[in-house]
Amino acid sequence: MKKRIIILGSGPNRIGQSIEFDYACVQAVFALQEEGYEAIMVNCNPETVSTDYDISDRLYFEPIVYEHVIDIIKREEPEGVLIQFGGQTPLKLSLALEKQGVRILGTSPRSIDIAEDRELFRSFISKIGIKQPESGTARSVDEAKAIAKKIGYPVLVRPSYVLGGRAMKIIYDEEELLKYIGEAVEVSFERPILIDKFLEDSVELDVDAVADGEDVLIGAIMEHIEEAGVHSGDSAASIPPYSLSEDILLRIKEYTKKIAKALNVCGLINIQYAVKGEDIYILELNPRASRTVPFVSKSVGYPLARIAAKVAVGRKLRNLVGEVFDRVEKGETHPASDFLPKDRIFYSVKEVVFPWNRFPEVDPVLGPEMRSTGEVMGIDKDFGMAFYKAQLAAGNSLPLEGTVFISVADRDKPKIVELAKGFIDLGFKVCSTKGTHRFLSEKGIECELVLKVSEGRPHVVDMISNGKIDMIINTPSGKRERSDAYFIRRSAVQHKIPYTTTVRGGYAMLEAVKSFKKKGDFEVYALQDLF
Repeated sequence: MKKRIIILGSGPNRIGQSIEFDYACVQAVFALQEEGYEAIMVNCNPETVSTDYDISDRLYFEPIVYEHVIDIIKREEPEGVLIQFGGQTPLKLSLALEKQGVRILGTSPRSIDIAEDRELFRSFISKIGIKQPESGTARSVDEAKAIAKKIGYPVLVRPSYVLGGRAMKIIYDEEELLKYIGEAVEVSFERPILIDKFLEDSVELDVDAVADGEDVLIGAIMEHIEEAGVHSGDSAASIPPYSLSEDILLRIKEYTKKIAKALNVCGLINIQYAVKGEDIYILELNPRASRTVPFVSKSVGYPLARIAAKVAVGRKLRNLVGEVFDRVEKGETHPASDFLPKDRIFYSVKEVVFPWNRFPEVDPVLGPEMRSTGEVMGIDKDFGMAFYKAQLAAGNSLPLEGTVFISVADRDKPKIVELAKGFIDLGFKVCSTKGTHRFLSEKGIECELVLKVSEGRPHVVDMISNGKIDMIINTPSGKRERSDAYFIRRSAVQHKIPYTTTVRGGYAMLEAVKSFKKKGDFEVYALQDLF
C-alpha cells in the first residue's frame, strides 16, 4: 500500500487569493506521484485544475478550515501534510495542526511563525543584519499618530493578518491616517494595525527560491515595473531586472540565501525587497509558494513547485537539479537566477489582468490592496518589446501615434519631464490638466491644456469619450475619493484606452512603443525553444 500525503489548496478563488496557487498544488501532486506517494488533495473551488477528478489520487472538496482538515487527516492517516503550495490560507493552520501531532512536511511551523509574526520577523532580520523600513504596531489611535509622526510620512498602514493586502493603504498625512482608522479599520489591543515607513521612489523586487535545509537555489529576481507600494500581485514584473546593476542583484542573491538558511527553509520561499539608491531593504518574507511561481518556472525552464514538493519529502536539490549546481559553481549563471545561463538574452515580462469592467463603481487605481484576477506573459530579446507583447496579451493594445494625456500628483511631477519628451520625440502630442500643464510648460515642453471635469466642457472625460486621447498616464493624489482622476480612470476602462497609474508604468509604455516602432513587428517564441 502506498504512503499518503495530503496537500492543502488555497480554497475558493477570490480577488486577493490568486489562481496561481492552484498551479503550485497541481505540480506538487505530480511530484508526489512521481515519488511513489498517494497524493490527496483538499480544496473547494470547482474552477481549479486541482479539483479535477483525474488529477489527484483522492480529492476532498472541503473548505480549508481546521475542523474539516483535521477530520480528513484522522480519516486518511497520512505520512504528512503539505501546506506551502496553497498560499496564505493553509499556512495559518500550521501551528494548530502541529499541536495535534500532525507532521507538517517542508518548512517547520516555527519558521513559518517567525515569517508571519511582524515582531518575530523584525527581530530575526535584525540579527541577520539586513535593512528594514522603520515600523511600529499601534493598538490605539494615539499610538498610531505617535508612530506615524516618529517614522515620518508617507507610511504604509494595514490591519494585522491580512490576505491579498486587504485594507492596506499609503497614508500621506495625519488627517488621512485618522480617516483611515475611522472608516477602514478598527484599531484595538486585539486588532492592532501595522505602520511601516513607505519608501518613495524605490524599486520593488520579488525573489522566488527553493531550499532543502542545506542548499538554496534562486529561481529568479523579478523587478516590479510599478513603484514600490503596488501589491506584488498587481504589478507587472520583468525577469531579469531591466534597470538594476549586477552588484545589486548579486547582493540580493546573497541575502536571500542567507535568510533561507537561517530560517531553515525546506521548499519554496518568496522574499520582497525594495531598492532605494544603493540601499536594499527587506519588505516581506513568505516561506511558501508565491503568486509568481508559475511565471518564474516558465521563464527559467524548471518547475520550481514540483522540485520544492520533492524536497519537502526528503529529496536533495543536488540530486534533483545537479546540472544547475554545476553551472553555479563554475560561475556560469545569470546574476538574476541560478537556473538561467549567464548569456541569457531574453526578457520575460508578466502583466496582470484586472476585472475593472465588472465593477463600474470601483476606482481602477493600483495600490497595496490586490485587485487583479489573472496574468499573462510576454517574451523577447528586448525589454520594451517583451512589455509590448505582455500588454497585448492583457488586452491593452498600445497606440503607435496620437495623443498621450499626462496628469500626475505633485510628488510625481519632477519624474515626468523625460517621459513627456520621449513621447513627443516619437511623434505623439501631449495634453494635460492645469497643474501638470503648468509644470511641463515651465520645463519648455509643448503641451495642450485640457479642462478638468469640474472646470466646464469639453473636459478631459469628453475627450476620452470622443476618441481624442489614445493613452493615459495618471497618478493618484491619495486625497479625494471621487476626484477628476477617478472619472478619467473609469472612462479609460469604459473606452478601452491603455492607461497606467504609476510613472514607472508610463516609462515602460514609452519603451514598449519605442521598441515596436523601431522593429515594426515582433517575433513569436515558443517556450520549448528557449531552453
